[in-house]
Amino acid sequence: MSDQRVADMTVNELKAFIEQIVDERLEGLYKKKDQRTVQEINESIRRHRWTPPLGSPSTLEMIREDRDR
Repeated sequence: MSDQRVADMTVNELKAFIEQIVDERLEGLYKKKDQRTVQEINESIRRHRWTPPLGSPSTLEMIREDRDR
């Protein structure tokens, strides 16, 4: 079907061609990109989590500070 011109296709052939293209694109979107398990991902998040130093202003305090300027 790829060497056929769209103008020469029947309506059913065109619909089938469009469905094929959409299916191929959807497969690409839903393929699993990260091969890690959920547990491995959660462990990675825990290891890389950043904790602000003691005495740092909280988010609420920083928002209030910006608001009051």
